[in-house]
Amino acid sequence: MISRVTTAALLGIDAYKVELEVDLARSGMPSFTMVGLAEGAVRESKERVMSALKNSGFKIPPARITVNLAPANMRKDGAGYDLPLALGLLRASESVAAPPLDGLYLAGELSLSGDLKPITGVLPLALKARDDGARALIVPEANVAEAAVVEGLDVYGIGSLQEAVRFLSREIALSPAASDLDGLWSNREAHFIDFSEVKGQEYAKRAIEIAASGGHNLLFIGPPGSGKTMLAKRIPTVLPPLGFEEALEVTKVYSVAGHLSPDQALIVTRPFRSPHHTISDAGLIGGGHYPRPGEVSLAHRGVLFLDELPEFKKHVLEVLRQPLEDGRVTISRAAVSLSYPADFMLVAALNPCPCGYLGDVQHTCVCSPQQIQRYRSRLSGPLLDRIDLQVEVPAVPSKELKQTRATLDSATMRGRIEQARLVQARRYADLHFSGNSELSGKWLQEFCPLSDAEHDFLEGAVNRLGMSARAFTRVLRIARTIADLAGMDRIDVSHLSEAINYRTLDRQQSFY
Repeated sequence: MISRVTTAALLGIDAYKVELEVDLARSGMPSFTMVGLAEGAVRESKERVMSALKNSGFKIPPARITVNLAPANMRKDGAGYDLPLALGLLRASESVAAPPLDGLYLAGELSLSGDLKPITGVLPLALKARDDGARALIVPEANVAEAAVVEGLDVYGIGSLQEAVRFLSREIALSPAASDLDGLWSNREAHFIDFSEVKGQEYAKRAIEIAASGGHNLLFIGPPGSGKTMLAKRIPTVLPPLGFEEALEVTKVYSVAGHLSPDQALIVTRPFRSPHHTISDAGLIGGGHYPRPGEVSLAHRGVLFLDELPEFKKHVLEVLRQPLEDGRVTISRAAVSLSYPADFMLVAALNPCPCGYLGDVQHTCVCSPQQIQRYRSRLSGPLLDRIDLQVEVPAVPSKELKQTRATLDSATMRGRIEQARLVQARRYADLHFSGNSELSGKWLQEFCPLSDAEHDFLEGAVNRLGMSARAFTRVLRIARTIADLAGMDRIDVSHLSEAINYRTLDRQQSFY
């Protein structure tokens, strides 16, 4: 007899339908053959499933068993096929009088005792089941909260193989899981840090406000202890809240990567990722034998903070260029090519020199010009050109650390940022982008027009500072955002002047 069970496999952060066919023939020598490009964990499921069936009180008679995972030309990976395979074997052997499994999506890993263990990628699977018109989805209990955020689909959490069989045989009744989306959503403003805790650094806060308003990348340059990391960690507190579709995107990435905790059904706050400088290119961008999301994708819709930027391996930093331009990262292997979202705000920090005290009035720099040049040369020009704002963060004087007067808080900054983003959303409503950081080509000319006086001012500054063509574009984008924050339709000289001040590395004399 042939039985068919429906499940799903992951391709990037999305899922596609997989039909698991089980043929159990009583004639011939007993055997177990699995076809359909099954990877190691899937092929090993035979041993787990057979032990789980035996220890759950079910007996599969000796037979020649053939299992096909269709479509056969797509690779299958992971342990989520255990439950569908076990139920397919039971139906094919007619060991239980279970009702037809048509219209059901099933997934779950089995222990040797028959208990169901959690799997990764349940949210994409649930979205696929809903879009495919499935009548229900059955997953392990530990994954049920994650799957239940998908509306329009009945989701059942099962604890064991035996419970699954009894439920499908209608010996027991279970209620579909319900998700408290309102309760989840109420936690999205829960931040335990605030910009009001940062003393001084008003110039850096202004740069953060501009960067967050236009979606620009940001680089802090300053000595150790000046507050670069403190500032970066508070940037998510001023970014606009995630929308529901954005939250689903982020949660899908974390689900596929296996970074969702059992009690976390939906990620409702913007991510902040801060990998160590020893990270590999595969860890940053994603990869592996069967590619998994990297830090750039885990920072999707949030902030990726790279502290001590020159300490990262040069080839690791160079792979950032594609996601910074495209908002996506493509990982190609001989057997598969996957694309993951990577639309993040890059925030980086570096010391002005190897010892960290170049330009610091309180300490003496001991670095030679050659050492400083070698230190800076670790960062390529093309990478730095993709960072819009380059801001000096000097050490804060002790008298400012003692001040008790109120400083700019996150709520005030966020209100101004949201207003500027609303202006941009209206301006670009009919276009394929929504922020000033994406302006280029004809759109840059259309939305950043300059008078002769403004053009002459900018051209003179660019020539004096030796800016590249890409840096010229960055200055215009920053000026457009500054004008939006000021509530002005046109860019004027003051906006251009302030924008140029945020290109520290182009102003060689200020760095040395």
